[in-house]
Amino acid sequence: MIRFALQGLLARKLRTALTAIGVVLGVALISGTYVLTDSITSAFDSIFTENYKNTDAAITGKTAFEAADDGTVVTAPPFQAGLLDKVRELPEVGAAGGVVSGEAQLIGKDGKVIVFGGAPNIGFSVDPEQPQFNSLTLVSGGWPASGEVVVDTQTAKKKGLATGDTVGVQARGAAQQMRITGLVEFGAVSSIGGATLAGFDLGTAQRLFGKVGKLDQILIAAKSGVTPQQLVSAVQPILPEATQVRTADEQAAEDAAGTTTFLNFLRTFLLVFAAIALFVGSFVIANSLAITIAQRTREFATLRTLGASRRQVLGSVVLEAFVTGLVSAIAGLFLGLAIATGLFKLFDAIGFTLPNNGLVFETRTIVVALLVGVVVTTVASLRPAWRATRVPPIAAVREGAVLAPGRLHRYRPVGAALLAAAGIACVLVGLFADGLKTSTLLSLLGAGVLLLFIGIAAFSSRLVRPLAAVSDPVARWSVVVLTALIWPIVLVPIWAIKRLFGRRAELPRILPDRPAVAIGGQNSRRDPHRTASTAAALMIGLALVTLVATLGAGLIKPFEDAVDRISSSDYAITAQNNFSPLPPAVAEKAAEVPAVKEVTSVRGGQAQAFGKTISITAIDRTAPQLLSFDWQAGSQASLAELEPDGAIVDSDYAKEHGLGLGSAITLQMVTGKQLPFQVRGIFKPPAGGSPFGNVTISTAAFDSATPQPQNIYTFLTMQGGVTPENTATLNAAMSAFPNAKAVTIEQFKDAQTDSIKSLLNVLYVLLALSVVVSLFGIVNTLVLTVFERTRELGMLRAIGLTRGQVKRMIRQESVITALIGAVIGIVLGLVLASLLAARLEEISFTVPGGQLVIFAVLSIVVGIFAAIWPARRAARLNPLEALQYE
Repeated sequence: MIRFALQGLLARKLRTALTAIGVVLGVALISGTYVLTDSITSAFDSIFTENYKNTDAAITGKTAFEAADDGTVVTAPPFQAGLLDKVRELPEVGAAGGVVSGEAQLIGKDGKVIVFGGAPNIGFSVDPEQPQFNSLTLVSGGWPASGEVVVDTQTAKKKGLATGDTVGVQARGAAQQMRITGLVEFGAVSSIGGATLAGFDLGTAQRLFGKVGKLDQILIAAKSGVTPQQLVSAVQPILPEATQVRTADEQAAEDAAGTTTFLNFLRTFLLVFAAIALFVGSFVIANSLAITIAQRTREFATLRTLGASRRQVLGSVVLEAFVTGLVSAIAGLFLGLAIATGLFKLFDAIGFTLPNNGLVFETRTIVVALLVGVVVTTVASLRPAWRATRVPPIAAVREGAVLAPGRLHRYRPVGAALLAAAGIACVLVGLFADGLKTSTLLSLLGAGVLLLFIGIAAFSSRLVRPLAAVSDPVARWSVVVLTALIWPIVLVPIWAIKRLFGRRAELPRILPDRPAVAIGGQNSRRDPHRTASTAAALMIGLALVTLVATLGAGLIKPFEDAVDRISSSDYAITAQNNFSPLPPAVAEKAAEVPAVKEVTSVRGGQAQAFGKTISITAIDRTAPQLLSFDWQAGSQASLAELEPDGAIVDSDYAKEHGLGLGSAITLQMVTGKQLPFQVRGIFKPPAGGSPFGNVTISTAAFDSATPQPQNIYTFLTMQGGVTPENTATLNAAMSAFPNAKAVTIEQFKDAQTDSIKSLLNVLYVLLALSVVVSLFGIVNTLVLTVFERTRELGMLRAIGLTRGQVKRMIRQESVITALIGAVIGIVLGLVLASLLAARLEEISFTVPGGQLVIFAVLSIVVGIFAAIWPARRAARLNPLEALQYE
């Protein structure tokens, strides 16, 4: 039986290959995800290890609490530079060097800030007299003196910079011109992603970053015979408040913690889409095997007649699936290398350049990829394999024998409905039950969606005939329209070329061929279960694409409404990348423009209150003129009452902690300073999101306990409102800060929503993989159908059906199948989106009508492309040979 199963696979290489496509693509994404994230992890590990290669211990500033991972930038406070001398005096210390660092934007020859996607722009001090602590390697030129800079070779090459050139540098203040004294590389790391590096002498760096007389870090090398732990113990007693010392390995691990969290999220994010592709692929496998087994009824019956047991038949089918899964997994494993390379380029294209020190192919990647591929294929084969065991021996002598439905067949609609209901119940509990852990919530949502898809796929066979009847004319005339569009530029030239080389070819027609499309429509309704199973793969992909599109539309509109409700300003000042915070000096420069009436800025940070880390914001005295709140308690006058100890809180936070007007709240700031406040107002954040934290205080109070404060938003009004002259005046004022730009409020909304659209585009690309898998599912079904209907096709050809009509017949069936999947998928996606919108205040249920039309058109195109190869195979059948086919 083993030899029989393997020979059967070799005899059906085409069918096996088409069945395996879904597994290959799913495993490839799993393999590519692991290779990508392992490669990035390796690159970051090299960067952090290089940073402390000759260091035994490091002193850094210390925040008073663990920062929350909410995207808010929280920097540890710098400390007095005098600590360096005290460290050097310790007998355990062999050498010590001080470092300051911050964000330093390089300005190119065109006057624009040099930035590569969303990668950081890193500036730090270098000390040539302490080369052991210097992670930079000088490639050309020399180290910088006061007012000079060295830049990395990657940036210099891309922007045409060279030693001796002058380059602008913007940090906390206005841009300054500095001479490039040398070009450097970061140790032995081959790529640091899109980051730019700028190195300065210590004094220059302190002035640029607003840290004169202070340090961010002290790197320490121990004397011979002193262990890193002994060095840490010796340094500990001399440390002032808000500082800490760690061994070099501990500090490298701490620096890497943020990237580890991000990479874990990225890995999980991409694996979810790999799981989706495999889930869709499992439908393709199960459907293909079911069709193949139905076609091999007489073959299995013959085996039973010759003495094969039901267990042996079951084992042969499962073995075929196992071998198919193993070969598919191996192919997908190595295709994953190309996927990883493609993902690097994809992230680079959307402005998210990542470091890369070469692709890493770990053993874990191989084991997981092979295991997943084999298990998914084998599990998907169990139901068709079990059906194969029910073939009776007598079927070997029956012409056209088919498998009788199982005992539980009549309960299938009820079971499918129960599965779908259970799925919806899980989704509802996950969305609306209070107090669930994040892991529990995600598990409920994942299980619910999975059950819902399986239930709808099983029940959809009941919907095939009515949907096919409705889709038939839509498919017919959609093909006519698409054919008319490409007829003069594609079809006619191809026909002419064929005729030129003496090949027989029918002149492409535009109007539908009634006999052919009528037969194609009837074929789509002939076997509802097969049509439903084929359409289910596309249904899942389009349901998820529709869900993403609907949620995206539901995010963008409320956000734009929220900006309109909160701000009455004419312009906003943002960073060139639209999201990075800016130093207060930028807003101060804008306020100097004579035509500016009011300027207000929102600062952002974190603090601790009631034992938890929360986001806080700060606003200045002009906020009441430009910012509006939906007040539950208090009024706009509350904004003028924030100095010195007033605070406003959002309604959810107030409800959680029982706060009301006059309530006391104490914030522990990042420096450890305790600031008491009194609640002066409670506001309800708009549905589209709010720029304000849980607690908002005055700018003066915020700055008094926050190192290096930065503005996350700046809004302003001008005399005359938005005019070309005012825009030009503001941009001229911003020339001293090339990293900043002035935009109108409409432009501000567009720029902020662009990030949402970029994320949606990434999701579409990843979900497209499941659509590709479903396309191959349709191809496979049609190819297998052509094999099954060989004699029927021969009969049709014998009574006059032309090759062109055969192609059109197959195409009509394919397009109807795709439309059925599209209709069910789009409706299902809208249902899921409506449930999420009902739960999340930040999202409104907005139907993206234009995008849904595009999805429907794309599904028709998928149906057309899926039919090309099967239709050509069907058209090439010899009528006489087809009539003799068994």
